[in-house]
Amino acid sequence: MNYRTDLAIERKEMLDDNAEGAEVSGVSVEKYPYGDDVVTTIIKVLDEDGAKALGKPVGDYITIEASGILDESETTKQNAVAAVNDALSKLIRFHYKLKVMVVGLGNNEVTPDSLGPRTAGKIKVTRHLFIMFDADGDEEMSNVSCMIPGVSGTTGIETADLVRKAVEITRPEFVVVIDSLAARSIERVSTTIQITDTGISPGAGMGNRRTGINEETIGTKVVAIGVPTVIDATTIIRDVMIDNTHCVDEIEKYIEDHEQNMIVTSTDIDMIIKEFSDIIAEGINKTLHPGIYS
Repeated sequence: MNYRTDLAIERKEMLDDNAEGAEVSGVSVEKYPYGDDVVTTIIKVLDEDGAKALGKPVGDYITIEASGILDESETTKQNAVAAVNDALSKLIRFHYKLKVMVVGLGNNEVTPDSLGPRTAGKIKVTRHLFIMFDADGDEEMSNVSCMIPGVSGTTGIETADLVRKAVEITRPEFVVVIDSLAARSIERVSTTIQITDTGISPGAGMGNRRTGINEETIGTKVVAIGVPTVIDATTIIRDVMIDNTHCVDEIEKYIEDHEQNMIVTSTDIDMIIKEFSDIIAEGINKTLHPGIYS
């Protein structure tokens, strides 16, 4: 069965199930705990064999799983922030002249797709200060710009084109893009953050893939941060009726014949977006401005 997911960790789990214990070439996995409730899994796609097996480009995929976020556990949130900060610091090394542009992808009017805009609105922007004081760098904070490009359905412009033009203006060393993703497991909608250095396809989480935003398309290094906020309805049907594959096949054929494919989300998606945008924004601010958010 072809499960839809944007998460490398879910692809690895499905690959392991299919491999039946055999080692997968070109892919390495490491795990690190943060307290009792947060675990970071680093999946490295090492070569083209690994990329083909996992269906992901060569690069690093860091998955942070945090149980208890929606229980409003402050300890869990701070452990998750520490995990995000550590993951980003591995990909973006702070230095005196660091310049970064943060891009919040998605549609602020559609809650499951609003993670990017909501997170971007909480980022400490400093580029104007560097211009005002004619400073070429700083020991405590990065030169940070930020944009919320909207979606092509409302702007009429491909998001990747807008980001590329903004990059030409700001000349950042890194672009950090934030977007909603799709998951194979409904449980990951309220527990998981993925960080990768391979870029992102805007709108992937809402089933509307656009031109990718990566080093090849915009001309600078891209770090992508995503949270799964939606899941394919047929995936839930498969899981619930796993022991009745004949019935599942009939349901899937009905959905396909009647063009009723649906993407669904959690009933507490408002809280998920709020909590995860807080965690990601704080992790980004700590990484880019270590002298301010120490």
